[in-house]
Parts: sequence; C-alpha cells; structure tokens
Amino acid sequence: MTHIVETTTGKIEGIEKDGLSIFLGIPFAAPPVGDRRWLPPEPAQPWAGVKETKSFIATAPQILVPQSQDSPLYVNPNVGTGLGVQPAINEDCLHLNIWTPSTDATRRPVMVWIHGGGFTGGTGASPLSDFGVLARLGDIVVVTINYRLNVFGFLRLKDITGGRIPSTGNEGMLDQVAALRWVRDNIETFGGDPGNVTVFGLSAGGGSVCALLGMSSAKGLFHKGISQSGSAHFMIDKDEANRYAEHFLNVLGIKVRDVSDLRSLTMEQLLETYSKTLPVPRGVRAPMVTVDGEVFRELPIDSIKAGSADRIPVIAGTTADEWRLWQAMDPAIQNLAEGHMFARFSKMMPDWDITDVVKEYKEILTQRGVDPTPSEIYLAIMTARMFWIPTTRMLEAHGHRGNPAYSYMFTWKAPFRGGIFGAFHGMDSGLLWGNYQPEVFGSGSLIATLSRNIQDAWLAFARTGDPSCEGLGKWSVYGENRETMLLGEQCQVQEAPFEEERRIWDSAPDDVYKWQ
Repeated sequence: MTHIVETTTGKIEGIEKDGLSIFLGIPFAAPPVGDRRWLPPEPAQPWAGVKETKSFIATAPQILVPQSQDSPLYVNPNVGTGLGVQPAINEDCLHLNIWTPSTDATRRPVMVWIHGGGFTGGTGASPLSDFGVLARLGDIVVVTINYRLNVFGFLRLKDITGGRIPSTGNEGMLDQVAALRWVRDNIETFGGDPGNVTVFGLSAGGGSVCALLGMSSAKGLFHKGISQSGSAHFMIDKDEANRYAEHFLNVLGIKVRDVSDLRSLTMEQLLETYSKTLPVPRGVRAPMVTVDGEVFRELPIDSIKAGSADRIPVIAGTTADEWRLWQAMDPAIQNLAEGHMFARFSKMMPDWDITDVVKEYKEILTQRGVDPTPSEIYLAIMTARMFWIPTTRMLEAHGHRGNPAYSYMFTWKAPFRGGIFGAFHGMDSGLLWGNYQPEVFGSGSLIATLSRNIQDAWLAFARTGDPSCEGLGKWSVYGENRETMLLGEQCQVQEAPFEEERRIWDSAPDDVYKWQ
C-alpha cells in the first residue's frame, strides 16, 4: 500500500507498514556536490510529478569499519526492519525519514533523532533500527536525519583558501538546522505539530542537541531537547581547525591556491586522504564543530549560561561506565601501567596536574569495592571527564536560570563477556529503540520493563515537557539537591548520586573536557 503527501518542494509517495505511514529518503536540501561541496546547505529544488520515498537513499560519506562481533554494540546485519539494506555512501546525502501514525490533521508531537558517531560516522538511514517504535507506542511523528560528516561537514577552509572556499567548519551543523527548517515547514502535512518539536540524540547526536541549544540560527525550530551522553564543551577553536586544514591539504599535495583541484577531487579521494590524516599529529585535532565566530561565537555551555536555551525543557544524562566501550577499540586499556596512564592524561590535559585526582579516585574505587588499578582509574576518570561532568555542568547552567532540566544516570550492567563493559556508552539508546541484543544487554522482565520505562519517559517529555510517567513515577527537576533519575534494575530519583566523586571536579577548568 502506498501513500502520497504534498511537501513544499513536491509530492512524495511513501509506504504503509506495521500501522505507520513511512517516508524514506526525502531531500531536505540541495545535493552538496560540485561547487556546493563545503558550502552551507541550499534549499532543495522542487520537482514535478510524484517522487518515490520508499527506501533509504544514502549514507553520508565516511570511513566504513566492519563491526566486530566482540563489540558490545555489534548489530547483526541480517536482522533488520524489512525496510531494505543499508544505503551506500554518497555525497548526495541530505535526506530525512519520517514515521507517522497518520497524515491526518492531528497535530502530534514530533521527535527528531540526530545520530551519533563522533561527527565522523553514523547515519539516520539505517534499516537495522526500528525508528518507528516510538511512533507506534506514543502516537507521535519520528524524524531521522543525515548530515555531512568528517571532512565533508566539518573542514574549515575559509582561512587557508583566503575565502575562495568559505567553509566555517560547521556545515554539518548547518545541515541539521536546514533539516529542522524543513520539519517546521512540512511536518504538519505528516500529522505532526511544528510547534512541539523535540530534538534528541546520542553521543555526537547528544552533543549536537547541546550545540543546537546554543545556536542562534536554530532558535525557534525546536522546543525541547534530550541529550544522551552528549556535551556542551566539545568544540575546537579556529586555530585548531586551521591547523587540521593545513595538515589535510599537505597530505593531499594540493596547494592552497588550487581551489578548483580541491573541488574536483572525488569522494573516494577525499575519504582516502582523510584516512591518511588519522591519527592526527601532535598539536592537530581532527575536524570537529568549531567556535568560528560566525555560526558559533562561543562554546554552547557559555551560550546556555547566558540564556540561549531559556524556556526549553531539557533531559540530559549519561551511562555509569561510558568509557568501558572504548576497551573494545583500545585493548591497551585492559592492562594500563600507571606511567602510561599519567602520560595519557598529560597529553589530553597538559595544563592540569591530575596527580591528586588520581589519588582521590583510588580511594573512591576502593570504597566501592573496585580494585583501583590504573585501568580502572583511567576508565572512571575518562567517563567523568568526557561525559558525566560536562553533562552536570550543562544541567546546572540551564537549571540555574529557572529552566526545566532533568538528569538521569543509566546504571544497568551488561552481562556481555562476564560484565567487563558495565553500563557502557550507548546502552540507553539500545533500550530506547528496543533493538538491544539479549546476549549483550541481558533478557527477562526487568530489562524489558526498563526499556519500556525509558520509552514512556521520552514520549511523555516530548508530549508535555515532563518525563514523569506511570512506570517511573514523578521525575523531579535537577536543582540544588542534584535530583537524578537512576535507570537500572531499580528506577528511582536519588539526590546527588556519586556526590563525593563529582566534587573532585569542582576545581577543574572547562578546557579539560575537550575531546582529544
């Protein structure tokens, strides 16, 4: 069965499946190819007739790394939603996808999912996740988006080319804003309410939510935000962005004046060169959202402190053992020597003596019954540094201005490989979408109930701005007592959980939270 809807650029035809109307691969901007490469997104061109939107069109260009079955985030590619196969990478990637209970005149809450992947990978066009689950459960409209990644979306060329290619290094974020504008202008046709839009995402998607909260061009395009393991501290500055651009062009072997040569490179050539630039040399940071003075005049955390997100309810939280996921990618963490641990910290935080922090973590881990090895200390500090503490600082900044802010800590421990990954990065997303692997996450009524509670809370928040729901009960706002919802075997609001550990970071400067 098919369904035809008229958008601002033309008619589209979707499919009916599992009680939903589904539209896949809708262009929300013109293809960012040719002379449009590295430029802000432009409006999609209207078309005549009816465009089929029955399958995912493209994955944004990225280095595709085969998943290891030893990874706790491994997803069996043979198990999907029946919506086709993973689309190939293509520069013509600025598409979005919609799952709606009906295209009638009902103005339903809208939830726009921003995928993670460190701004280097990921997609909103995956047939492996059932993005319709929330639409079916909550009678809402779900939208997923693509945006440009890595050197296609975050390469600053404005300075090094003398403005001949005026990219700021934030074109990927501008893609997200363009998608939200499309939603504002079209979503009512899909049964959604353009006045009740929630942006939500995991990891880089959560960081994107925080960035949008501080982004003047996004103001008014959404009304609530959910940041899952995101950060409002993560950007690089113009000098760092320019050093990477110089490094990238040097590896390419292209002179700055050869702008036409740079634009004529194929997608494959750019990805190959991007791969060669990693890992980056000392003093250089990989392409990332940039405080460029135009799109972003300051870090999102500073904008939020100044009121950029006032009157926008926010949920923000982390998992209890975020950094344990990186054990799968960095085996050296398993048997880290103390000297190597300090060397890592010195490289990441050269201006902060972490000696006393390590001593305090030794005491805290011992009190928790954890052997305070350098590996355990490293994992705990990295979890706090990269995710938990930046999240608490964002909640404090937002809540202190009288805005509704809700905190959570995901504590369910994965039994996978003897439990070595704990409550690892990304687990809450698996339960949100209901596509968790029982052999990794566990099985039974407890985890099924936890999954449903997270879904119901997110849906309640999207509808009303308050995540309180029947399964979780009253979810108090984050205030002076640091009220936090613990999401695990037992779900309950607790005042100031892990407060002794949090206080360790009171004296830490904001620049220790940079991703590097």
